[in-house]
Amino acid sequence: MKRTPLVLLSCIALTLLYSEIRAQTKAALFDGTIVAGYVDHGGYVNCIGPNIKYAKKPFSIAAGLLPSLRIKEDKVAPGATKNSLITPSLGLGLTAVFNHIALQLPLYYNAKTSAKNGEWNLGIGLGYKL
Repeated sequence: MKRTPLVLLSCIALTLLYSEIRAQTKAALFDGTIVAGYVDHGGYVNCIGPNIKYAKKPFSIAAGLLPSLRIKEDKVAPGATKNSLITPSLGLGLTAVFNHIALQLPLYYNAKTSAKNGEWNLGIGLGYKL
């Protein structure tokens, strides 16, 4: 019978801890952050899409998908067809926000071509949270 208060206190402590964690971590579809940056000898502009975010005011960090417009000019042989200068792309990565300033580390995949193997490219970006 002496264990009953200990078990009860443990359950209350776990419940409070769980509710505290749940309040700080949440899933979001769009959180109003626009980022521009550099990746693979070109630029990109994106907004943070679906993500899981940990927030502790005034700081937050999100891991998620990054719907983007990549800006890169193709270097091809004369006469060969080139891709468009601006192409839509989907990346993934981490975004840290302090107050309204965002710092992002995105990963984008370049598909395999006849001249080059596919590879992941790490970038860096700076943005603003609306």
